[in-house]
Amino acid sequence: MSIFSKIVAGEIPCYKIAENEYFFAFLDINPLTKGHTLVIPKKEVDYLFDLDEQTYLGLMSFAKKVAVAIEKAVECKRIGVAVIGLEVLHAHVHLIPINSEKEMLFSNPKLQLSANEFISIAKNIFENFEKTIAQ
Repeated sequence: MSIFSKIVAGEIPCYKIAENEYFFAFLDINPLTKGHTLVIPKKEVDYLFDLDEQTYLGLMSFAKKVAVAIEKAVECKRIGVAVIGLEVLHAHVHLIPINSEKEMLFSNPKLQLSANEFISIAKNIFENFEKTIAQ
């Protein structure tokens, strides 16, 4: 069982952003920028392109809604999208609020945020996500 499956199962705590029956989004605890979010299918599949078509399209649709919420909650020019998939063997998409391409470099030092900062960011994105899906 991957660490992400353990997060979905509630065995490992996270700063949850959004969830539905099939997908889950939570803050990266080693973020490149404030609001850096991971979006995953609840179904554990190692590689993004091994997902069945319906799950893949659903993941991208869900990620788009999460990205819209992040943009409303975190000051940035764009939401960068990255799929690397080597660090955790569970398909996932990184949504990273950016103002320049340099902020997308995974070799950059990670931000050190307090629990209160994570909670505040997660709450703000969650509230914007709820407004986004209500429209």
